[in-house]
Order: sequence, then C-alpha cells, then structure tokens
Amino acid sequence: MDNVSGSLATTPTGNNNKRGIVAKLKGINRLFALTVILPTTLAVAYYGTIASDVYVSESRFVVRSAERQTETSVVGALLQGSGLTRSQDDTYPVIDYIESRDALRELNQHNYLLNAFARRGDIVSRFHTSFDNNFESLWKYYNRRIVDVELDTTSGITTLQVRAYSANDATHINEMLLQLGERLVNRMNVRAATDTVQFAQRQVDIAATKAQDAAAALAAYRNSYAVFDPDRQSALQLQQVTGLQTQLLAAQTQLAQLQSISPQNPQIPVLKIDIAALQKQIDAATGNVAGSHDSLSEKAAKYARLQLDAQFAEKQLATAMASLDNARAEAERKQLYLERLVQPNLPDVAIEPKRLKNIFVVFALGIIAWGVLSLLIAGVREHHD
Repeated sequence: MDNVSGSLATTPTGNNNKRGIVAKLKGINRLFALTVILPTTLAVAYYGTIASDVYVSESRFVVRSAERQTETSVVGALLQGSGLTRSQDDTYPVIDYIESRDALRELNQHNYLLNAFARRGDIVSRFHTSFDNNFESLWKYYNRRIVDVELDTTSGITTLQVRAYSANDATHINEMLLQLGERLVNRMNVRAATDTVQFAQRQVDIAATKAQDAAAALAAYRNSYAVFDPDRQSALQLQQVTGLQTQLLAAQTQLAQLQSISPQNPQIPVLKIDIAALQKQIDAATGNVAGSHDSLSEKAAKYARLQLDAQFAEKQLATAMASLDNARAEAERKQLYLERLVQPNLPDVAIEPKRLKNIFVVFALGIIAWGVLSLLIAGVREHHD
C-alpha cells in the first residue's frame, strides 16, 4: 500500500513537470516563429517576388581651380602640369546643391521625377502620393532613395550614384545633376568675376574723380594767383634781380667816378635818378620772390601742396587702372572647373536590391532578437519562481 500510494503521489508531479516543459517549448516556438520564421518568410516573399529591380547609374567628378603659374623654368612648368589644382572647398557647394530642393525642382519639371518614382516600383519602395503628396516628402524620398553623393577627401573625387526603376531614368537623372552642378560652378565663376571687375571699376572711378578734382584745384589756383610754376618764375625773377643789380653797380661806380673827377657834372643827378629807379626795381623784384604776403615763396607752398595732391591722385589712378586690367584678365579665365572623370553609365543589370543579402540580414537579426528575448523571458521566469 505504501508503494502504491507513493507511486500515486509521484505521478502528478511528473505530469506537471512534463506539462511545464511542453509549455516552455511551445512558448519558445511561438517566440521563435514571431522573431525569426515570420520576418524571414516575409523577407523571402518580398525580396523574392515583390521587390522591384533598381538600376544604379554612377559618375565621378572633381572640382578644380586654375592655378597661377609661379614657376618660369621648364622644370617648374613640368611639375605644375596643366596648371589646375583641386579645390575641395568648392566641391561642398556642388554636393549641397545636388542634394538641395532647388536641384529637385529642376529635375521634377513637368513632374518627371514624381512620375518616375510614383508610378513605378513595388508598393513598398515607391513614392506614395496617396499618403503624403507634397514637395517636402518628395525631397526626403529623393535624398533617401534616389541620390547618393560621397566625397573622397583624400583624392578630392566625388562619386554620384542615382537609383531608379529603369536604366534610362537613372542615367538621365545622373546626367542632369552633373549639368546642374556645372551650371552652379559657372554661376559662381560669373559672380566672382563680376564682383572683382565691379570693385576694380569703382576704385578707378574714385581715383579718376580725385585726379580730376586735384587738377581742377591746381588750375583754379594758377588762374586766381597768376602763377604757373613758382620755381621757374622765381628763377626768372632772380635773373632779373641779378641784371638789375649789375646795372645798379655800374651806375653807382660811374657816379662815384664822376663825383670824384667832376663834382659839378650834369650827369650826376641823372645817375642818381637812375640809381634810385634801379633800387626800386630791385626791391620790387625781390619782394615778388620773397618777403611780401603775395610773393612767389608764399604762393609756392600752397602750389606745391596742390601739385603733390595732383601727382598722388594720378598715381592712384594709374594703379587702379592697372588693377582693373588685371581684374578683367582674370575674369576672362574660368576660375573653377567641374571635370568629369567618369561619365554616367547606362546600367544593363539591376544591382539592387541585394535579395539574398537582405534575406540573410533579416534572418540574422531575427536570430539575435530571439536569443535576447529568450534570455530575458527565462530570467523573468526564474525570478518569479
């Protein structure tokens, strides 16, 4: 009886253990089905039968700037090559423009881009106009699904990839984006050249106005004070004074001789009158050169200042005109170049989506999620027990 009762007592316990194991297996199976089997099945169904082929057109370009030829030797010319250097800083505006709303607006003329991605493609990857039909959503879709631009900072080469549901659309969009980038570079060149020439022209106009004002002030001073060149006029006046002094000395010598030989000579009064007249002329001529308020020495100071202003204004004008010529010469040259290294290719095979890779990724993520959740559930159950 004891054995029978013992066996009967242990039987429910064994059944409970078996039921607990079955329940755990069922729980694990359901979790495995939800995290691994179901996502993998959906991935196989989508990438195997539904997902549309995506064609990728790729091109490569580099933005270069003209380099000044500083070496005059043959070796220097060979080292410099074509005279072009990469301009990485000017590549970023091109990349930003390619990804901008303005570029999308240019591409979407007559709803070309909208029709290409809303009417084609599978139901998951296409642009859904029924849910969110606005330009902002199209721009987000454009940057997320259509265009991919990457710059290699080491080489300065930019790779442009365009994805579309047809090979022709991918190639056409890639070509259009390159043309838009070239137009942007040309606009930057024109703007820089225009600003440079306009600035140089303004400097020339300012210098010309100053030169005209200085010349007009010098001419007005000459007319007002009857002076053309104080230095030359002073030299002429001094020559005249020298001649008068020579005449005065001769008259004084003759007067002294007559007074000593013949004090009653009738020429003595005449000589005295001549000597007095000569002295007045000498004093007047000397006063014109220096000493008086209206003398040439007083006029020469202001005349020299006005002449210096005129000369300085002329030099400024000459420098400004030379700068203008240099600015015009620089404006005739393209400062930036968008050089295509690889033309947009016409893909003959759809390389996306990577079906097997994506299915494997979904399966691997499902396995990871199942393992993590299983550990969490087991830990929670042990805690409760």
